[in-house]
Amino acid sequence: MSPTSNLLECEALLEPDQHYPLYITAKKYWLPEFEAHWNDEEAVTLVLLHSTSFHKETWQPTLERIFQCSSAHSSKSLKIKCAWAIDCPNHGVSAALNDDALQQAPFYRTFGCRRYADAVHRFMSAGPRFGPMFDFRTQRLVGIGHSLGGVAMSCARTILQNLEPAFNFSSVILVEPMLSPTAEAVEPLRRILIKYAYERRDVWSSREHAYQDLKSKRRCERWDPRVLDLYIKFGLRTHPGARHLQAPYDGISLACSRDEEVTMYREPDGATRPVQDLDKICPRIPVNIVFGDNNEYMYAICGAVDPAQCRMP
Repeated sequence: MSPTSNLLECEALLEPDQHYPLYITAKKYWLPEFEAHWNDEEAVTLVLLHSTSFHKETWQPTLERIFQCSSAHSSKSLKIKCAWAIDCPNHGVSAALNDDALQQAPFYRTFGCRRYADAVHRFMSAGPRFGPMFDFRTQRLVGIGHSLGGVAMSCARTILQNLEPAFNFSSVILVEPMLSPTAEAVEPLRRILIKYAYERRDVWSSREHAYQDLKSKRRCERWDPRVLDLYIKFGLRTHPGARHLQAPYDGISLACSRDEEVTMYREPDGATRPVQDLDKICPRIPVNIVFGDNNEYMYAICGAVDPAQCRMP
């Protein structure tokens, strides 16, 4: 349970098998009063995907706000059953579990946005293994993805829709997705992201040292304090070198390594191929694209002028 709210959570771990060699971790979030909605066909289940270099728990403060709004006593409030946040397998707590597999074929330096979508497909397809309450095929779904998660959600929605029986997504919300019909349009942004990734500090002597260092960074000034706290807990890991040492070692490093982050940005068609998936999605369900108030990224670099022009029907 979150210390700042009555948010409930449980973690699910899907282990590797002969067809898929990676662990996939996810968390289910809900409020006690949402349990009354479980048999309500109008209530929705949220599926949330995170951005590059972050982790599934990043969504927790946002979910607290969404759940608070949903719980407001209004006939127009959205009824929610629960929310599922799914880790990209080379991020968060999944990264350490998959350390060895990520250093081998077919995943070594190839883990891009579409592989995140594949992991989401695998986890959601395996839902019934965890019991009937986890069967995504029986739920009315809303897909929400931020940045990398928005790109992966665009792919995942198409993959899941082609399964039988199909998954019922009622809508999709993409927040700051790195999407473009042409690779040239996002190339300047890609170069900036790769530069920042390689320059990012990736080792600290302890989590407390990491916290004090990141707290002083301009990048983190606009973060909700809870996001930084969660990043220290889930976005960092014990340094991989610790397992080769006899004595206890407190060294801390990034859960998503700099090389893994750069691999995400370098995916050749990572920004363009999902646009074709969106072409298939938009005629079927509402797709909303959300950008921040500061237009220093996608608008400024890709040339978008009016946010209204970027909304999809």
